[in-house]
Amino acid sequence: MEIAPDDVITELAGVDIVMVIGDTDTGKTTLALTVAREAIGNGRTVAVVDGDVGYPMNGPPGCLSLTVFRTGDDVDRLPAPELLHFVGHIDPTRLALQQVVATTSLVGRAREIADLIIIDTTGVISGVAGQTLRYHETELVRPDRIVAMHRGGELEPVIGMLTRFFDANVVGVRTASELNPSTPDQRAEHRKRRFATAFAAPLDTWKVRPTVFAPTLPAGLDLSRIDGVLVGVQDGAGSCLGVGRLEYGDDTLRVRTNRGEGMRGLRLGSLRIDLDTFHTTPVNLRELMFGF
Repeated sequence: MEIAPDDVITELAGVDIVMVIGDTDTGKTTLALTVAREAIGNGRTVAVVDGDVGYPMNGPPGCLSLTVFRTGDDVDRLPAPELLHFVGHIDPTRLALQQVVATTSLVGRAREIADLIIIDTTGVISGVAGQTLRYHETELVRPDRIVAMHRGGELEPVIGMLTRFFDANVVGVRTASELNPSTPDQRAEHRKRRFATAFAAPLDTWKVRPTVFAPTLPAGLDLSRIDGVLVGVQDGAGSCLGVGRLEYGDDTLRVRTNRGEGMRGLRLGSLRIDLDTFHTTPVNLRELMFGF
């Protein structure tokens, strides 16, 4: 299956920053890996920023990841992410600010270690939310090329906005007809597998103080209200080590995680997660902590 013409792949492999946009299941990740392989063949190191919090290529759902590819074998085996940035939700429209900040932060880190950065964006492309995400990602990252993976004219509003406000260099690529969209059940199963990997044994349970959180817990909060909430495990230097789940019982708050070594703080997510089924339910932190 040809994901894009050879001349397009060659051109993309030679620039510094590529942002790939498109609806769900239009071939964004396949294109990113194809360009990565081409660039590696030319002696370049490639960093892929996976921006899909709900259907990630790599890393746990609810996080953006940075994966570095140095050899062709890396593209085949998909190495573990070198960096994570916790967002805290599987719907990027719910936490758009955190999504944009995470993308920008990982691109900044990628500039230090890679010759080519490819941003594989979320599949949210329409409406105010989709256009807002693409606008601010483009504004802060300033990619050399934006690849628009499309089936028809669904990206015209986004492309028009980006070229009008940023004079963006957009390369249109029609999605291969062989690509079939995944079903909601298939996406949910993929998400569960990614969570299962993120919470793989051995899991340890660590006592935590109410003072280690961002956002800060209000004084007097009934800690049972945050039982089951997904958290990002932070190292104290601005990086996310992995994810954990809060557990409250016997008047003690704990976090269950396999990333406890080096843990300095916890970022509250906007999801509850069941570690038996990896089913998630959204929560509103403002309501959770302040009751409104």
